[in-house]
Amino acid sequence: MTKQEAKELLLHHSFNHEDFEHPKSARGFLGMLRPFNGTLIEANYHEVMAALRVLADDFTHPTVDREIIAALWGICHFARAWGLEPEGMLRSNNLIRDEQIQQLADWVDSISYATCCLLDGAATEAFATYSAP
Repeated sequence: MTKQEAKELLLHHSFNHEDFEHPKSARGFLGMLRPFNGTLIEANYHEVMAALRVLADDFTHPTVDREIIAALWGICHFARAWGLEPEGMLRSNNLIRDEQIQQLADWVDSISYATCCLLDGAATEAFATYSAP
């Protein structure tokens, strides 16, 4: 995956791509939650982490592409708001099971931790606990 492909993938997963009807946007990380059909797609999590790995050295620069940061922030923020918060649309409507809540929480924590580590210059630590498929 090239850096441009990684950025495009993050934009799709976060609903920030201009082609929001693209299948990757429609069923990507945030797309799988809205509308939620009862299934979490593990491949979406792994694609986000793969994109982060490809872009890791970009985080060492004094400035980081705003669109990349917005995509990662959006993935984490909206997944929490929609799927993890008790008043979010999935939990308040009893659409997501307890084990799915834990799985989604683990994925969001992993993405946000890796992003935080990369921004802090700790690329090795960013993926220390992540296991790619």
